[in-house]
Amino acid sequence: MHNKLLSIVYIYNIYLLHANEIEIRNNCIMGSIELEISSGGDFALPGEKIGVVATSTVEKEYPAAMQTLLLAYQSLGIVYGDLGTSPVNVFSATNLTNLSEDDLVGTLSLIMWTLTIVVLVKYVFIVLQANDHGEGGTFALYSYIRRHINFHSNFSVRNTRSESDLISYTVHNYGKGGGGRLSTKTKEFLEKSPHAQNCLTVLVWIGTCMVIGDGALTPATCDHVVWISVVLLIALFAFQRCGTSKVSFLFSPIMLIWFATNFSIGVYNIIKHRPSVVKAVSPHYIVKFFLKNGKIAWDLLGSVFLGITGAEAMFADLGHFNKRAIQLAFSLVVYPSLILSYAGETAYLVKNPEKITDAYYSSLPNRVYWPMFVISTLAAIVASQSMISASFSIVKQSLALGCFPRVNIIHTSSKHEGQVYSPEINYLLMLLTVGLVVGFKGGVQLANAYGVVVIWVMIITTFLTTIVMLVIWKTRVLLVLCFFFPYIIIEGIFMTSLLNKIPQGGWVPLAISAFFVAVMLSWTYGRSKKTEYESKNKMTTQELDQILSSNSMHRTRGACFFFADLGNGIPPIIRHYIQHTNSVREVMVIVTIRILPIKTVPPRERLNVGKLGNGGIYRCTVRFGYGDSQEMEGVDYVASVAKKLQELADDSDEIRMLSESAAARDEVVFVVGRTILKANRDGGILARLTIDHIYRFLQKNSRSAISTLGIPLERTLQVGMLYEI
Repeated sequence: MHNKLLSIVYIYNIYLLHANEIEIRNNCIMGSIELEISSGGDFALPGEKIGVVATSTVEKEYPAAMQTLLLAYQSLGIVYGDLGTSPVNVFSATNLTNLSEDDLVGTLSLIMWTLTIVVLVKYVFIVLQANDHGEGGTFALYSYIRRHINFHSNFSVRNTRSESDLISYTVHNYGKGGGGRLSTKTKEFLEKSPHAQNCLTVLVWIGTCMVIGDGALTPATCDHVVWISVVLLIALFAFQRCGTSKVSFLFSPIMLIWFATNFSIGVYNIIKHRPSVVKAVSPHYIVKFFLKNGKIAWDLLGSVFLGITGAEAMFADLGHFNKRAIQLAFSLVVYPSLILSYAGETAYLVKNPEKITDAYYSSLPNRVYWPMFVISTLAAIVASQSMISASFSIVKQSLALGCFPRVNIIHTSSKHEGQVYSPEINYLLMLLTVGLVVGFKGGVQLANAYGVVVIWVMIITTFLTTIVMLVIWKTRVLLVLCFFFPYIIIEGIFMTSLLNKIPQGGWVPLAISAFFVAVMLSWTYGRSKKTEYESKNKMTTQELDQILSSNSMHRTRGACFFFADLGNGIPPIIRHYIQHTNSVREVMVIVTIRILPIKTVPPRERLNVGKLGNGGIYRCTVRFGYGDSQEMEGVDYVASVAKKLQELADDSDEIRMLSESAAARDEVVFVVGRTILKANRDGGILARLTIDHIYRFLQKNSRSAISTLGIPLERTLQVGMLYEI
């Protein structure tokens, strides 16, 4: 009895811990960002006084059942278009001849088990768990890993680790005895090896850029009539600005009808033509098929893989919805429809093997042929949406880690932070897609190119998920091995078959991916050099006090708001500005802007201020939600900052100075710092090419960090500084 009571108490404690874990993870987005700002975004220099602002109490509520069902419905039109339309293409792409029933059943068994093992088991039940606060994709996996492993590589990728992650990490692993020495040694190896960290970072970039490359290729395969494709694509990309909710409002009914009709037609074909095809659930037919056909069966894998392209988009689009919604949609709607659709086509082909080149449309009953033709045409357009939305999410994650040139990210929903749209990325993808359609004229090379990069994304995802399981989840080693080796073998076999497509058009997405990798690598390298320069040449509060106490320094009346990032200390551009103007306003506030992943920050919690030295120099972190108006032009902003700074004043003279500076509206000036990098002569040719040309071009054409701020242009001064690195 005593042992039973202890067991009940233990189970209840575990329940409470898991309930707390849900609450912690729900608040992790807000918690992690707040902690980053207080510990990473702002900094406390020796002798600095800090005015603490209460952290936000805004919590993201766990979605109710009806909201989850609604999101699951909306995900049909955003996430599953590509994966859901695969029955149209798979059998027709096999190019099989002299087919027997065993060949067709073996092919069906291969398709069914690939869908089950790779998509259902791997992505739906395992990979979706490895999300970064609701965000998915290779970059989200990388960010998730960085939250639990200290990175010290040369690449200046923003650290996303925070104390809230440590709490969540502890709760998540409570009571787990897995991992052991291998987990500890793996973590130590990754933390101590800069080369391993660099390789992991580059690997993530490659996987991320391959998804973007697939995002440009997927829409290009939607139609074989060039001019129709171009018109439809332009309309599709123009519609993206309406946001995820409105796009799904139009697309989700189409896909729901598509899945429902395919389910029904599949059942009809099975019953009418060959009910015995259900025996394909036995995997031994796959073995028989390979033993009989050998290399032909191996070549067939490239076509079978078309049946699971779009699975990577399921993970990458996670931020637009939530994990439970995507799991429900796939398990209850998409998976059954796909299985029965393939089975129905197989049943039809057993009696009509000569129709395999047009298997899907030939298997349609005559009475529903034209309605299904219209629905399939609409579904083919929707199929492009998953990769377009995934590209927006990936770029947003890349920006959060500082690995991509700044572009405009527009939040299209007040309820779901992950639903975003980027005009620049949208139009870039449109140009690439239309260019591919016109250049290849919708030919077979585009069809051959499809799926080549997806397999590499899946392999990289398997590798990253294994690290998560071993180091973060501390899963037992046996279970980790049972995940890693089967999936690496399965995906490796598919990869070897898809290599044949590279000369036949598969090089296209690889070239697009290489372009984006070069952009990311150049931008991150330039940022790393900039950070390194600022760390070596940053000012101290003692140096700042010494400069301000000089007899030659003029202190003019009024206030100066200098926009600069204080994440690495007082940047050298502040020294550059003071020394060359030989003049500083009575009140100088160094302003750092932070955008939080919540809709709004209450005004009373928006400012975080502190003193820098003793000469009227202050710092101020301004925190905005993505839905807040970043208006800083009116007197209210200046007055609110002055009022907050008065709380830090040491005496009445300082209070009076702050009040007078805020009141003198015409004597307030806004200064924007701009740095330009130049490689020195000692650098190699590649370094000079990257810094002087590629990075400078990207910097010049990227969105300004303060472009959205409502600063009065008539009182704005831009100060430039050349960093010779």
